[in-house]
Amino acid sequence: MRDTHGSVPIQEDDMDEKIKELRERARTAITEKATSLGELGDIRVKFLGKKGELTSLLRSMSALVAEERPRIGKIVNEAREELEELLAAKSEELSYRELEERMARERIDVTLPGRTGEVGHLHPLTITLNRIKKIFLNMGFTIEEGPEIETDYFNFEALNLPKDHPARDMQDSFYITEDILLRSQTSPVQARTMQKSEPNAPIRMIAPGRVYRRDSYDATHSPMFTQVEGLVIDKGISFADLKGMLELCLHQLFDKDVKVRFRPSFFPFTEPSTEVDISCSSCRGAGCRVCKGTGWLEILGAGMVHPNVLSMSGYDPAVVSGFAFGMGIERIAMLAYGVDDLRLFYDNDVRFLHQF
Repeated sequence: MRDTHGSVPIQEDDMDEKIKELRERARTAITEKATSLGELGDIRVKFLGKKGELTSLLRSMSALVAEERPRIGKIVNEAREELEELLAAKSEELSYRELEERMARERIDVTLPGRTGEVGHLHPLTITLNRIKKIFLNMGFTIEEGPEIETDYFNFEALNLPKDHPARDMQDSFYITEDILLRSQTSPVQARTMQKSEPNAPIRMIAPGRVYRRDSYDATHSPMFTQVEGLVIDKGISFADLKGMLELCLHQLFDKDVKVRFRPSFFPFTEPSTEVDISCSSCRGAGCRVCKGTGWLEILGAGMVHPNVLSMSGYDPAVVSGFAFGMGIERIAMLAYGVDDLRLFYDNDVRFLHQF
């Protein structure tokens, strides 16, 4: 029997045999030969793609006699469904296997200790400064700040330092112009605080910060160092208030049993003025190399605010009085930690810094 084009119809037995043979080859390829998802994809295309072998069989069904096409079509669809199921199962198997292989390659041993970075800590000068701040904050002081590049007026004139005073010598300070310099003390912050306050308003403040002086760089001197100055102004402030406050501060900084000594001195911005010493922490006042045999260590300078300083900043010395003090943080830290060379604070030697 011939088709409408005159070609010889395909025998039903031949079509059954082709489908059976194709199914067997496809099963073997899927279940035994495919070792990766890529190979499995190639097998899918080979048998079920648009130009695949099973698709070609479907197209050749037009050569069958009409009575046999439904039966052969059903067999072909059954073959397609079977292969789709085999492909899906194999795909899941290969995906799981590849995931296991990847996990094995990228496995992390969580029993090993973690790699932690080295954690830094505060510098000994910062630790010392924070201790001082805490002491004065607990006593009701405020912390004020000012510029490190200062005017001649605030650095000297407002502090009762006339033009011909030795402290204004070019060899002692870092001048930028005739009227601008790097501040040589944090006292300008006191003058600025007074001038921005209401007339005769009470003040209780400290001014921490870096200061600069033309000085040698050796075991006890540096052209840059850290200073804390304090100021208290109110009605009825006396030298006894200054003495009590400084003794309380020094006992908290060093030791409650440390002895404090006040010696007369001179500062242009205070009158009367005093140098304050503490008993040597190394020899307990007996005399040693650290205290040069005196039993005392100079720690800071202080005094009652000079009336001229009060007047220049808008305060009336007949109404209010006050006291001021100043201490070097490096000096405090050297005594507190037993450091004998100031340069160690700035050399950034980690062997030294790790001790704190």
